Amino acid sequence: MIAKTDAPSVAYEFAAGLRGFTISDDTRLMWRDVARGWQHYMFGGVVNTDAVALKARSRVEVVESRTGSVAVFPASHKFFFAREVESNLGYNYYRKDSDTSFAVGVRQADREESFKPYGVSDALWRRRVSQAREFEENFALYNAPPGTMQRMAVYFYLDSGNAEAINQAVMALTHDDVYKALPGYQVMVSHFHFHLNEELTDAGTIDHEPAWIPTFKALGINIAALCDFHADSHPTDTGKVRLNEQRVYFEGSERFSDRDFLIIPGEEPDATFGGHYMFLFPKPVYYTHAPLRGGAGQPSQPAQPYVENIAPYGKVYHTSSPETESRLLNDEHALMWQTHPRTKSSDGYPDAVRDKPHFLSDRFAGASFQSLPVDQSQKRICETRCLDLLDDMNNWAGPKYLIAEGDTYTKSPEDETYPQLEVNYVKLDRLPKFSDGWMPVLDALRAGNFFVSSGEVLLHDYSIQGTGAKRTFVADVDWTWPGEFVELVWGDGKTTGHQIISATSLPPFTTHHYSIPFDAIGKKWIRFAAWDSAGNGTFTQPVHF
Repeated sequence: MIAKTDAPSVAYEFAAGLRGFTISDDTRLMWRDVARGWQHYMFGGVVNTDAVALKARSRVEVVESRTGSVAVFPASHKFFFAREVESNLGYNYYRKDSDTSFAVGVRQADREESFKPYGVSDALWRRRVSQAREFEENFALYNAPPGTMQRMAVYFYLDSGNAEAINQAVMALTHDDVYKALPGYQVMVSHFHFHLNEELTDAGTIDHEPAWIPTFKALGINIAALCDFHADSHPTDTGKVRLNEQRVYFEGSERFSDRDFLIIPGEEPDATFGGHYMFLFPKPVYYTHAPLRGGAGQPSQPAQPYVENIAPYGKVYHTSSPETESRLLNDEHALMWQTHPRTKSSDGYPDAVRDKPHFLSDRFAGASFQSLPVDQSQKRICETRCLDLLDDMNNWAGPKYLIAEGDTYTKSPEDETYPQLEVNYVKLDRLPKFSDGWMPVLDALRAGNFFVSSGEVLLHDYSIQGTGAKRTFVADVDWTWPGEFVELVWGDGKTTGHQIISATSLPPFTTHHYSIPFDAIGKKWIRFAAWDSAGNGTFTQPVHF
């Protein structure tokens, strides 16, 4: 379905399906519940007044009959708009229209359903309940700018097999909702407010395993960069309250890291640089955001020394200005990037600091990538806010990159996390041990040795071949959905250009080798991207000449 409006400031939801399916003795509707158990309905009840929402696992329902089956499901990523949590809101429906016919389809919910609050102590329980209720008010829906053509998709998959077989065929489109392992790469996600310190402290044991850990492992994720000390703990405390909380944060991250799963204790400050931004250190680092002090007519002075040794933490840094925050990043070989750029609390950033020393520094990796806002007139995920910013940053300065982020809160194995998350495939042969630090992860990010993917479109290999003016970008692209197009994107320091190559002739479940010649003269940088017919995609980071 395609529709447009000329009205300003429109958000919308949609439902789509087919009616007229015949009710017979051999017809039933089947789906997996959130615990992956098979459920069914045989339309023996009374006629429905409204559509019945199904909280189907992986967003798939199947009409099964003696002669075959048809699965009904939405696009695996672009159907979903940004939320704080990923609780299953019931993305499928059925409706018994009469004693002889019924309808099925996909739907979007009318309202948010908050996460299940956790907490052992009454204080933390009440705080989490309050936060859960706040999330119900943050229900973004789609953005429909005036005059844009909004493309709203529903998919039907027909087969002669039964419900289990057709469900397995549909799930192959998303690798069974798993980010497929690739040799030589680690799957990394970033920016999650799980409040690990608070949950472990409230549970009274460092050996309490939060529900998000098995959730991430089941998705095929190897590296999780967290962002505590944001809406939790005491981020602005400059003494032992924060330092004790940091110690729990570090110890908990180490306790639940494994040989195939690394937890990186990051942080999202909003102190001196402007907007929100991510700090990622190569090891646990104790530091505070110290306020400035100064009397009337006197220049402000740091409340604490920049660095001191405090038992039992060891070296502790105190930052109070852009200069001291930059110094900290340099001294500890850390990285930073702008979180949710050009929106939310980073609206106007990093544009406002494009000429500042911290942005021009090689410690500033770039910005984050997230499907926010969702505009169904765009063929790519986060086409305008994110990808346009990626190109702008590389025209402004040296190499800057987009790191996929989640920016969500607590999650559980029954949540629909996969469709609301993009990941980074970081080029690393092996996963660092927590106790050894994770500098190899930061080195790969700083060098741009990673690509971003929604999971359905993957890059097995890619490089630039040749020297001088005549060069070739080569890439092996792995598709599950039918392809749409691949593109080379480049900039000359002021403007951006695109070369788009159609991929609509490719069948699904194809690996295709691309060898695209280009002229390097006049180009400052170049990158590659591939997008499928459902709006899923992957892109490399820009390579500067």
